[in-house]
Amino acid sequence: MYLYGFDIGGTKCAVILAKVEGDQVDFLERYEMKTLGDWKKVLDELTENTLMIAKKYGLTTGTEGENCIICGGISCGGPLSPDRKWILSPPNLQGWDQVPVVEYLEEKLGIPVKMENDADAGALAEWKFGAGKGCQNMIFLTFGTGLGSGLILNGQLYRGSTGMAGEAGHIRMEPEGPEGYGKAGSLEGFCSGGGISRLAGYFGTEGSAKELAERAEAGDERALAVYARCGAVFGRGLAILIDLLNPEKIVVGSVYARSHHLLDKTMYEELEKEALPMNRAACEIVPAALGERIGDYAAVVAAVNSLSIL
Repeated sequence: MYLYGFDIGGTKCAVILAKVEGDQVDFLERYEMKTLGDWKKVLDELTENTLMIAKKYGLTTGTEGENCIICGGISCGGPLSPDRKWILSPPNLQGWDQVPVVEYLEEKLGIPVKMENDADAGALAEWKFGAGKGCQNMIFLTFGTGLGSGLILNGQLYRGSTGMAGEAGHIRMEPEGPEGYGKAGSLEGFCSGGGISRLAGYFGTEGSAKELAERAEAGDERALAVYARCGAVFGRGLAILIDLLNPEKIVVGSVYARSHHLLDKTMYEELEKEALPMNRAACEIVPAALGERIGDYAAVVAAVNSLSIL
């Protein structure tokens, strides 16, 4: 079956055409653009290119037929409405206030469209196609610009009563500290790309998470100290999640996937001290497996999930 995926982010947006058969995803085409202008302008450019891609492959949009693109999926950072039809002023999408994105794309394309929070979509993607394959209870942590999380519990995505379950980044880990998710000392404040950059100031240095990682790998003591502190706080945060939800696997993306060798020592030291031994023994912490394509997988899997075939 052919599906569209829309990856909507603060810096860039993309539309992906994919063919999905069972556990196999073939990415056929991808169009990327910067997220500039008002939301209608962005969505209109995306849909214009969406239809051009369909034409290129000799496909039509509809719910039936061998050469039909049958539905679309959207992966977008929250907050989203509980029914997952509206984008509600995400901090990284200035001006995207009360945007009826699902209805808008459905009218433009003539197919059903389903939206998921990007962390939830990432969780589904890693569960279906990546490092969480085969799990019944799994936590996915983005560990990117921010720290979002998606929960797979008892073999299904758990959203909570308002669709906001899994906001692990909002947990306050210290009374004071770098700010993330609007809260000083939060888990996101310490454990995210932006958080690591802000944390560096406490050690008298500066730089992006990537720059600090490069300096740490070269032996820079301050950069090493930043990652050691981040790892320790992350370990305590993981212990809370492990004891609360008792997962068999925690899959962590982005910064952790690239730089876990700089975090693991202090992370595991704190994790072993803080988590209940039985719960800790049942849980494996692993880097995300889908790499730089996780946004594409997340957008497509939102459509797959709408078909109730996960």
